[in-house]
Amino acid sequence: MKVHNFSAGPCILPPEVLKQASDAVLNFDNLDLSLIEISHRSKNFVAVMDKAVSLVKELLNVPEGYSVLFLQGGASLEFIMVAYNLMKNEGGSAAYTETGTWAKNAIKEAKRVGEVNVVGSSKDANFNFIPKGYTIPSDIDYFHCTSNNTIVGTQMKSFPEPDCLMVCDMSSDIFSRTIDVSKFDLIYAGAQKNMGPAGATLVIVKDEILGKSGRDIPAYLDYSTHISKDSMFNTPPVFAVYVSMLTMEWMKSKGGVSWIENRNEQKADLIYSEIDSNPLFKGTAVKEDRSNMNVCFLLNDENLSEEFDSMWKAAGISGINGHRSVGGYRASMYNALPLESVKVLTDVMAELAKKHA
Repeated sequence: MKVHNFSAGPCILPPEVLKQASDAVLNFDNLDLSLIEISHRSKNFVAVMDKAVSLVKELLNVPEGYSVLFLQGGASLEFIMVAYNLMKNEGGSAAYTETGTWAKNAIKEAKRVGEVNVVGSSKDANFNFIPKGYTIPSDIDYFHCTSNNTIVGTQMKSFPEPDCLMVCDMSSDIFSRTIDVSKFDLIYAGAQKNMGPAGATLVIVKDEILGKSGRDIPAYLDYSTHISKDSMFNTPPVFAVYVSMLTMEWMKSKGGVSWIENRNEQKADLIYSEIDSNPLFKGTAVKEDRSNMNVCFLLNDENLSEEFDSMWKAAGISGINGHRSVGGYRASMYNALPLESVKVLTDVMAELAKKHA
């Protein structure tokens, strides 16, 4: 029976990508060597890195003057790297929105470096909405936001245009919708939601903003170090970069980000329509801020949870248990999840309603 993978991360990947990646682990580029045992400085892997960077630029229409990096450490390392590179050494400050666990962690790390002004927060409402109407000071070094919040299922539908540098953590919705990269000075994203396996972190940074903090930055934490070494200051996560490259090739072959965005909207419309029309369920996020990636919902009567759980498991559904801080259910619908899988889930929800509504 087919397993319908709604895991919040690491993400579901296209079957053809998994097949290509599996083959490469055994025999990469007809070398009779595994991808994960060849030199990262060999022409074979350098070609992979170059192709991955090129695909990022093509799929996201990255303007001239930006560098694309594949680093390690996940978004969690980026929390401190952003602050080290962009916050002034003397009197440095930044503004953040607090929209969930990862935004909170980014704020915590930035406070180690300088002053942080939390200009908007939904903490008091358990992060069930995206703050709006806040004022971003003009005398700060940068503004930071998180575009999608996996745990609580909220997503920014538009972005402010501050009079300072604009930074965004797009770890859980990168490549899921069209964005104007020119509106951002730095974007970072862990690969393990829409790109590939855990281990690689994508960074897109405007070159001209670097080297202006007046700070003595440790080499590994300095973006300029990685730019000068083409993401190979140390051994890169070769497998994660390779699978990310394959996933981007898959996206391109299907029609690019616009095709993905359309399909993601279809999936979100289907499940949110079921949640809103089914008397047994309710969503947890404010409707206008609902995520197309992570759909969080609850049963109105928790006495039905055992029956519902057995039904969706019997249907081959995996990974829809909600995060422990929210409870209920979370259906993560990353790029490679087919519409068919969402239909299976909504059919189970409808079947439960037939029995009890």
